[in-house]
Amino acid sequence: MASLEVLREIEELRREIRRHDRLYYVLDSPEISDAEYDLLFRRLQALEEEHPDQARPDSPTRRVGGSPIDEFQAVLHPAPMLSLGNAFTAGELRDFDTRVRRRLAGVSATARDQEDVPDRLEYLAELKIDGLAVRLVYRQGRLVLAATRGDGVRGDEITHNARTIRSIPLLLEGEDLPEELEVRGEVYMSWPDFRRMNQEQAGSNEKVFANPRNAAAGSLRQKDPSVTARRPLRFLAYGLETAIPGLERHSRALEFLEGLGFPVSPRRELFAGIEPVLAFCESWHTRRHEIDFEIDGVVIKIDRYDLQRELGTISRSPRWAIAYKLPSTQVTTRVEGIEISVGRTGTLTPVALLEKRLVDGSEVSRATLHNEDEVRRKDVRVGDTVFVHKAGAVIPEVLAVVPELRPEGTRPFEMPTCCPACSGEVVRDPQEAATRCVNPACPAQLEGWLRHFCSRRAMDVEGFGESLLHQLVARDLVKDPADLYRLSLEDLLPLERMGPTLAEKLLRNLQASKQRPLHRLLVGLGIRHVGEHVAQVLAFRYPSLEQLASASQEELATVHEVGPEIGASVAGYFADPANRDLLGRLAGAGVRTTGEPQAPPEARLPHLEGRTFVLTGTLSRMTREQASARLKAAGARVASSVSKKTSFVVAGAEAGSKLTRAQELGIPVLDEEELEAMLASSGPPEEP
Repeated sequence: MASLEVLREIEELRREIRRHDRLYYVLDSPEISDAEYDLLFRRLQALEEEHPDQARPDSPTRRVGGSPIDEFQAVLHPAPMLSLGNAFTAGELRDFDTRVRRRLAGVSATARDQEDVPDRLEYLAELKIDGLAVRLVYRQGRLVLAATRGDGVRGDEITHNARTIRSIPLLLEGEDLPEELEVRGEVYMSWPDFRRMNQEQAGSNEKVFANPRNAAAGSLRQKDPSVTARRPLRFLAYGLETAIPGLERHSRALEFLEGLGFPVSPRRELFAGIEPVLAFCESWHTRRHEIDFEIDGVVIKIDRYDLQRELGTISRSPRWAIAYKLPSTQVTTRVEGIEISVGRTGTLTPVALLEKRLVDGSEVSRATLHNEDEVRRKDVRVGDTVFVHKAGAVIPEVLAVVPELRPEGTRPFEMPTCCPACSGEVVRDPQEAATRCVNPACPAQLEGWLRHFCSRRAMDVEGFGESLLHQLVARDLVKDPADLYRLSLEDLLPLERMGPTLAEKLLRNLQASKQRPLHRLLVGLGIRHVGEHVAQVLAFRYPSLEQLASASQEELATVHEVGPEIGASVAGYFADPANRDLLGRLAGAGVRTTGEPQAPPEARLPHLEGRTFVLTGTLSRMTREQASARLKAAGARVASSVSKKTSFVVAGAEAGSKLTRAQELGIPVLDEEELEAMLASSGPPEEP
């Protein structure tokens, strides 16, 4: 048992080390040298080792990392971690301001005590760090949970790694804290720290990273926290998710977080009206050198929480905030060639083959030239030196030619007069800038269609990637998706890098894909204008393929979010004899849609979407089939066996081995009453 004097020294060391951590990692104003800090740290370590009963999870010594874990555990976010809509121009920011004003003017002002919409809304502008979004939960002031954003509804628990980041407080400062406090922010790595770490990694023959964001993501998802502890990660808080009396503005919430010991954006400003916001955003086009971390834009939020609540959210983003994306870095490189890519709809797209250059953290060797008109407008030629950037910070794009560096003898680009994939006829669409191959047997179109059909958002046929599908088309084994389901072991074995084990697995994957929800088949068919969202809307309105196929163009046009253009496309698809023949052959091969109505996105439950359930035993209030249908309609998955990826097991009477397996793996088990409460709730369930 430690003496009172030792206890006092331990507590004093902890307070002092926390203070120096904040001075160094949050305020960037250290008061002591590294050697002096190390002396304090080692003294605390020694005392805690001598008195293990005094070890605490919020001690600064816990930042060095604990025991490795086997795998990351999934965590539900009580409120979805939404993404932001983007604006790339001043006009788009003004449009955002206009939309906000119109909506506020059109809703009840009772929440504002009958105030009019302010003449100039107050916006808080903050730099948008290019890092990894995380959620932190504190109970009684102590960090108890950290999780990644994941898909916005569910992320991975990374508490063991978050504890190693010194700018994340383990114990909050201040008094009268709420019992539970949730903070959201970004984990990132500064450029100097990133370069220094990469040098050390290279010197140790270890992996080097392409850019700070990749380094932060890889470091945060280490199963061994001692590895994360060696990586120079930082944290910056950008949101408080817990309601605090008196904090009715986002700007004040950030000041509150700063007072608790969190680093917040030092380059943030509050503006009245959108025009000064525009000036702030545009000033950062040339000010990136002022900061030592990577940013990809500016986040603009309405400051008042009551107005945020009135505006609400749409789909996966709030109406009260937007991200202004800064123009990406431009580099010069040389065009080594221009090739033509043929898409699944037959569109010919010119692509520039470039001398490799590093653009915004990754190597670029190809860039889209969009279409014939765009190439001619920019007059891009083989041999030219061009400016390249990443459109939207993602897609490489040729901006312009440097005419004074053009070598002699270059020739203007000409769109081919026949398809490079099949030598078939190509036609320029008079209504669009697109040139298309009109040969229905074009192998490039077929390969694109098959990749689309087998993709995860469509029929999810695992293992059928680009290389395999190319061989199947080249050997004339597959001419449309229905032919996939007629493949045999004898067809697959002669293919390159194919053995009996792999061939049998591929056939099993095909067999498994024969039972998919209707909207997945609709996506896979590639009907024009029918993407994942529209497919879900159609499947919810028409629960079977037969019902959808018999719907008239006029009827389809009246469906919300479908309208005349999509209605005409869908009706035209089912009226085509070739398409009807394909559907008949798919049905003949055993492809069956599951038949359950798929709820459109707005009817789904965010806290269940993507979660995996397993049903076992006998339910009293509904059949297992009914429970399965309700879960799927809410956006959940229902599996037949329990694995580490299972989110919940629903156990009825006489539950058997699945319940035992769930208990062995530590998977939450629900009874029927808890399941019904979860299905009726608009928020996430409490973990059992």
